[in-house]
Amino acid sequence: MTLANWVTFSRLLALPVLLYCLQNPTVETRWFSLAIFLVAAATDWLDGYLARKLNSVTELGKFLDPLVDKLLVLAPMLALIELGQVPAWGVFLILARELTVAGWRVTPGLTGNTAVVGANVWGKLKTVSQVVAIALLIAPLPESWRLPSLIAFWTSVVLTWISGVIYFWPQGEQGNRGAF
Repeated sequence: MTLANWVTFSRLLALPVLLYCLQNPTVETRWFSLAIFLVAAATDWLDGYLARKLNSVTELGKFLDPLVDKLLVLAPMLALIELGQVPAWGVFLILARELTVAGWRVTPGLTGNTAVVGANVWGKLKTVSQVVAIALLIAPLPESWRLPSLIAFWTSVVLTWISGVIYFWPQGEQGNRGAF
C-alpha cells in the first residue's frame, strides 16, 4: 500500500472521534469536531498530491479515495440529522446519489479487467460544497449563520445531484461513467 493510500485510509480514523464529539455537542466539542473534520477533509488533497508527486497513483487509491470521501461526508450529516440541523430527506438525496454512483464506479474495462476512473471537476466541486456545508453546520456559529449554513447545505444537495446527472449522461460510446 502506498503512502497516498495510507493517508486516504487515515481519514477513516477521524470518523469515530467526530461522531462521538457530535453525540452530545458543546461549544468546545463542536470546535474540536470542526478541526477534526477540516483536517480529515484536507487529507483528501494531500493524498492526491502525494500520489501524483510520488508517481504512485493506484487503482486501489482511485477506488478508496472517493469511498472514504463519501464516508467523511455522510457520517457527520447523519449526526446533523440527529441534532435537528438538516432534514433527513435532504441527506437521503445525497446518500442516494452517492450510493448510485458508487455502484457504477467500478466498471468492466475494455479488456475484461476492472478499471476505476478518478473524479472530474464536477465530482470535486460537489465534494468541496459538501465540506463547506458540513463545516458551517458543525461550527458553533451564532443563530444569524443558520440561514447561510442551510443555503450551503442545499447548494451541496443540488451540486451533488447535478454531478450525478452528468455522471450518467451519455457521452459518446463509453458515456461518462467513472468520471466522478
